[in-house]
Amino acid sequence: MRSVGRRRLDYVASVTPDDIDDLARAARDGDRAALDSLLAAVRPRALNVCRGVLPYSGDAEDACQEALLNIATKIGTWNGHGRFTTWMHVVALNSARSTYRKMKNQAVPTDFENGQHDRPDPRTTSIIAGTRLDLLEAMEAIEKSHPQYVEPLLLRDVYGMTYEDIAQLIDVPLGTVKAQIHHGRKLARPLLRGDT
Repeated sequence: MRSVGRRRLDYVASVTPDDIDDLARAARDGDRAALDSLLAAVRPRALNVCRGVLPYSGDAEDACQEALLNIATKIGTWNGHGRFTTWMHVVALNSARSTYRKMKNQAVPTDFENGQHDRPDPRTTSIIAGTRLDLLEAMEAIEKSHPQYVEPLLLRDVYGMTYEDIAQLIDVPLGTVKAQIHHGRKLARPLLRGDT
């Protein structure tokens, strides 16, 4: 049994981007075995994306499972023009952000002796993991008034995607992507500094 598990790990590690695109096309066309292989092949990448947003491993695992479910159910929306992994990256990023929002909304403040609640400063502290997540809070604030800036900004500044890949992924002109990222950065700076 151990050798079967080892062979599967070797297979997943040896899958090329072209192989993933081929599996995705077959899965999109209804091939169940291709979908299973595709999900196994992209899981490590999806988990890394989720870990970039949610540093606590349990939270990242939950977000990764949501991402894989979204990939399986929404694979028909991948148009096949760009790399599947680029499309998958956005699905995983959105799943991680969704998981963070759910957890934040479910968090309960702690009680002190006088009955007052202590709420950590959301710009600097995660209620969930106790780590700095001021970037997520800034993105939540920007999304309320300028949602078009959030995705390009995260894809560029957090995940290091090229402007060209982002433009192709979200299907807007390159100049528009650069402008959205520039404006998004201008909106994010004071939020990250804690300016009011």
